[in-house]
Amino acid sequence: MKRSQLSQLAVFAAVADHGSFRAAAKDLAIAPSAVSQAVAQLETALGITLLSRTTRSVHLTEAGQKLLTELAPALGNIDAALQTVQDMRDAPAGTVKVSTPRSAAHIFLAPKFKSFGEAYPDIVLDIHIEDQFVDIVAAGFDAGIRLGESLAKDMIAVPLGRPLRCPVVASPAYLEQYGTPQHPQDLIAHRCILKRYSSGGLHQWEFEKQGHRLDVTLNGPLILDDNHLLIQAALDGAGLVSLLEPSVADYLQKGMLTEVLPDWAQQFPGMYIYYPNRRNMRPALRAFIDFFKL
Repeated sequence: MKRSQLSQLAVFAAVADHGSFRAAAKDLAIAPSAVSQAVAQLETALGITLLSRTTRSVHLTEAGQKLLTELAPALGNIDAALQTVQDMRDAPAGTVKVSTPRSAAHIFLAPKFKSFGEAYPDIVLDIHIEDQFVDIVAAGFDAGIRLGESLAKDMIAVPLGRPLRCPVVASPAYLEQYGTPQHPQDLIAHRCILKRYSSGGLHQWEFEKQGHRLDVTLNGPLILDDNHLLIQAALDGAGLVSLLEPSVADYLQKGMLTEVLPDWAQQFPGMYIYYPNRRNMRPALRAFIDFFKL
């Protein structure tokens, strides 16, 4: 079936329902001549008369009645499909696919999963953990989460949280045994536990103080790719770790970990939800952004 015939079938059904070309034209918001032309083209294509016309009335022929009987359920399904799409435009529903680093997922998303699900039961969050940069458009994501300094200029970015610090921490037992570093260069002589990203690269320990930046290259005795393992290793006194402050805040507050070199802690602009510039944003994506943003 040609696509043009679909509109012709809809016009035919409207004429049959109203019993009038003029009434069908008014309902469809098109000219009466366009209605007559559509029906005539459909009859020509099928090679059979569907409507019997007089100056005062329009009646279905036997073929027209047969076609309408078969056609009505299909048109009903099309109307239902269109209504479903319109409902998606108006109500938050469907799947929101998000790319995020593991740390951001644990710190900013996971604590709100339950409340978001209760607020938006018709939305499915499809969260993909990606520590390396991802082209969210090419990969088919609705949105991504990254540090503000790493975002492309053509993306719209919304703050997910406040600016972040990346402190160096260790257990009190470790510091008692090995001493407390007083300068970033002192870390070279310490047991520093390093983090490996999914991209294969190692997290670089960077420091800054009063506008002065300092990078320290370390070769620690342990390399891990999971924040929970890094924290556990630090709690056990295996060495020092460098992690985003929200990941270790509870342990610092309870005295289970101690921050060293606090004046040198690296500052970040914070995490952002970012997404392509879209005029007609789906309500589900808007709901996700509004719920999780700062």
